[in-house]
Amino acid sequence: MESNNYYQTTTLPYVNAEPHLGFALEIVQADAIARYQRLQGKGVFFNFGVDEHGLKIYRKAVEASKEPQVYCDEYAVKFEALKKALNLSYNNFVRTTDERHIKAAREFWRKCNKNGDIYKKNYKTKYCVGCELEKTDSELTDGRCPIHPNRELEIIEEENYFFRFSKYQKPLLDFYDKTSRFVMPESKFNEIKAFVKSGLQDFSISRLKSKMPWGIDVPDDLEQVMFVWFDALVNYVSAIGWPDDMKEFKTWWPVVQFAGKDNLRQQAAIWQAMLMSAGLANSKQIFIHGFITIDGQKISKSLGNAINPIELVEKYGTDPVRYYLLAKISPFEDGDFSESKLKEVYNTDLAGGLGNLVARVITLSSKFKVQSSKLASPELAAAVEEAKQKTTKALEEFKFNEALSVIWQLITFCDRYIDKTKPWEEKAGSEEVIADLLLTIKEISDLLLPFLPGTAGKIQQQLLRNKKEILFPRLA
Repeated sequence: MESNNYYQTTTLPYVNAEPHLGFALEIVQADAIARYQRLQGKGVFFNFGVDEHGLKIYRKAVEASKEPQVYCDEYAVKFEALKKALNLSYNNFVRTTDERHIKAAREFWRKCNKNGDIYKKNYKTKYCVGCELEKTDSELTDGRCPIHPNRELEIIEEENYFFRFSKYQKPLLDFYDKTSRFVMPESKFNEIKAFVKSGLQDFSISRLKSKMPWGIDVPDDLEQVMFVWFDALVNYVSAIGWPDDMKEFKTWWPVVQFAGKDNLRQQAAIWQAMLMSAGLANSKQIFIHGFITIDGQKISKSLGNAINPIELVEKYGTDPVRYYLLAKISPFEDGDFSESKLKEVYNTDLAGGLGNLVARVITLSSKFKVQSSKLASPELAAAVEEAKQKTTKALEEFKFNEALSVIWQLITFCDRYIDKTKPWEEKAGSEEVIADLLLTIKEISDLLLPFLPGTAGKIQQQLLRNKKEILFPRLA
């Protein structure tokens, strides 16, 4: 029997800069699914938070002449501010400097070590501080990391602890074979399968504390701290009580993860191998989204073209920003952003589409005394039912843009229905037409709840009061 509980998490952004629109995409997508799952009657645990350890954060703190913890405290608040700005419904905000998380990371290390999957050796490797990952020559473009081409690679040469990733090639492939749709979209699932089939290399999971002191101490070795990826990934289990509250953990686990395509290997292979090593069940599903680009270039803090989502919200409003991210950015591929496009979408889809329909129908309803609890029009009833089925299917497949396209098709259908029936002529049947349109708008607002919760609530309030208010004032 499928559990009535649903656990999902985003990745944890580094606190080495302010939030940017690329991460807002991930958290808004996750929020839409969390809201949808609640509407299905499920209990939802929605995890979000920040990654506070690692070399680039340590360097940023030193650069700012601040203690690392003070630096992290200041930036964590900026990420928490996304909750209000984007109307997010997450119910847990984890910080990797939380004592509960630190305790869990150390216990996770012990579990992997007990299973024989941690060993120590001297090594030399090329390292991208932007990714906080070792890089092989085959992963580089013109000798640089393709994700952070403006950064020089660094050479790390020291004695560290390693994780026996190579041991998990067959277990991972077996898991993938028996778990359909584990990674969405299928192209990314095929990509990770090919990566694992090509052979896995053990990787370093610690750093010398004398060189990089900002991290969680390795159990029984105070000269080493955990590598940031090993530590941070453990938040997915520490957030729901592991290892102290196993009842809570079993209530929610396994998890549905949201991650960008640059996190595919870490989330779909490294983390899954770590779970196997610690004796825990694997994640339930991983949704991989693309990047937001500007003029074809990925939005990135390191590239200096980041857009602050809070500033966008202050200018255009929460739901217009949510709508653009969900409706106009492909869930699986990279999508381009510009303020001019946002403004155009605001005026056409929101002000001219949804806002205009609601204003039209409520204005017409003031001429009649209408009340009905069931759609009388077979046309509207069929259109509503089709929209419900299609949006449900689209959301189950993380196709946010398709779901919203279906809802806007219903909005267009309603406009045409008004033009066809001409209820403003106040002829026989006009009262029934208006009653049906009011019910249809209520259905539209219900469909919008996962995507534009604020707007959906405003529409329902207007319907209750039968009073027209402008939802989206047209932008000049």
